[in-house]
Amino acid sequence: MAPIIHTESLTKSYGIHRGIVDVDLKVHEGEIFGFLGPNGAGKTTTIRVLLDLIRPTAGSARVFGIESTADPVEIRRRTGYLPGEFNLYDRLTGAETIDYFANLRGGVDRAYQRELVERLDLDTSRRFREYSKGNKQKVGLVLALQHRPELLILDEPTAGLDPLVQQTFNGLMFEAKADGRTIFLSSHIISEVERVCDRAAIIRDGRLVRVDSVAGLRELAAHEVELLFPGPVPTAEFEAMEGVSHVAAEGHTLRMLVTGPIAPVVRAAAAHDLSDFVSREPTLEEVFLAEYGRQANDGHG
Repeated sequence: MAPIIHTESLTKSYGIHRGIVDVDLKVHEGEIFGFLGPNGAGKTTTIRVLLDLIRPTAGSARVFGIESTADPVEIRRRTGYLPGEFNLYDRLTGAETIDYFANLRGGVDRAYQRELVERLDLDTSRRFREYSKGNKQKVGLVLALQHRPELLILDEPTAGLDPLVQQTFNGLMFEAKADGRTIFLSSHIISEVERVCDRAAIIRDGRLVRVDSVAGLRELAAHEVELLFPGPVPTAEFEAMEGVSHVAAEGHTLRMLVTGPIAPVVRAAAAHDLSDFVSREPTLEEVFLAEYGRQANDGHG
């Protein structure tokens, strides 16, 4: 089955300024795909090219198998889009804004529309200019979701949302996935990607540095492992293991960092009379920093 989003050597330059360079992506139907990077990394540029809001300098982008520059109207008809920053009509109320865009779509399921408003706890009686950042974001989410699009492209979707509404957002994403829809979620909030995404790409300075499952990305960072022995500590055995570093013994306790699969260390530890085994799994935040640090040390930063 063809991917929902497929880019090949996608490049966008802004004169002498870098946008994105040779971005190769495949996003499959029914997955939640995270696009992870700091502000200025190229996330929004990539999204704007996908929707033909800007044209690529080189390479190609296909959405639903359609070249982004060939039929952007069809792509947008089947897509729900939440931009990272947006302004709507200041004088319209939230309800008027939502209905206006629903009518542009040719009508939506009003019951589902009301459900979204209620679940996001949005007061639709206020004018858009009176909304806080968080409430504007809620309006944007309703606009993106209310027509039940095949593809959701969300740029920093939880910006300004309080933790309870973020949980509601997560639930909406899982429901969209359960319906077979596809979500492309751009974020610099690593915990957000970690909670909801199946796979993620890390983009740095306009270039992809990694595409993997969230679990695979997490393995890039070292686990902190602590072993407690009732007797002598077998330091040399663990020092010789691949992926093990910073081995240090203190009394009957052995501490180390384990990069990559942790199973070999678990098996080695199980062969001994072990009193305790503690392993702290890395967060995606640590993975992100580890990957960026590695790239910088390789001379790419």
